[in-house]
Amino acid sequence: MTHSPALIGRLKQRLLRQREELIRRDVESDHDGLQESLRDETGELSTIDNHPADVATEMFERGKDIALQEQMDLHRERIDAALAAMIDGSYGRCAVCGEDIPEKRLSALPDTLYCIQHSPRQHVSRRRPAEEAVLRPPFGDSDRDGKDDPGFDGEDAWQTVEHWGTSTSPAMDEMPGDSYQSIGIESDENVGYVEDIESFLATDMTGRHVSVVRNREYKNYMDSGRGEELPSD
Repeated sequence: MTHSPALIGRLKQRLLRQREELIRRDVESDHDGLQESLRDETGELSTIDNHPADVATEMFERGKDIALQEQMDLHRERIDAALAAMIDGSYGRCAVCGEDIPEKRLSALPDTLYCIQHSPRQHVSRRRPAEEAVLRPPFGDSDRDGKDDPGFDGEDAWQTVEHWGTSTSPAMDEMPGDSYQSIGIESDENVGYVEDIESFLATDMTGRHVSVVRNREYKNYMDSGRGEELPSD
């Protein structure tokens, strides 16, 4: 089956209009302001400030503009490729298998050069931010759980901040539930100490005089049968 010249002509006009529209939008938006440096665009004397939040909004908007610009450029490239295929007579046939592309698909996507089975856009992109290379596992190289000297690591730092509240609800938590007391990453993990006994043993500044603080952790420790009750002072 070959597509009629009338169909090809209608689709060509649509592609040309889309191409003109993309060019017009690009010119009117001044290329999304990407022709100027971030310093000139924001008026900041330096984009390397003591506090990165000073230009955080501008950085976010600039990243968004770059993504939109890339989408527009990609759309124009697809349109140009489709127009070139109309000139050499290959338009309407899949570039992979050579079979005719259904008319309905061409009407919906006039810039396509592939049938549904061989469309490259059906594959999920595996492109991820470069930062994720050092952020996995969740806290990257700062995650010291299970190591000989865990110390205060990245997970502990987040838990300290998380203690003051987040926008997460119990239903959206790592382990969904109905209690705000258990929200957070490993919410039942010891905070500020490794072994339970460290939470209620105290010493003076010399480290010689040891005392026991009969707090909630001490009670839980005793109730679990892991220690013997000390005489009252």
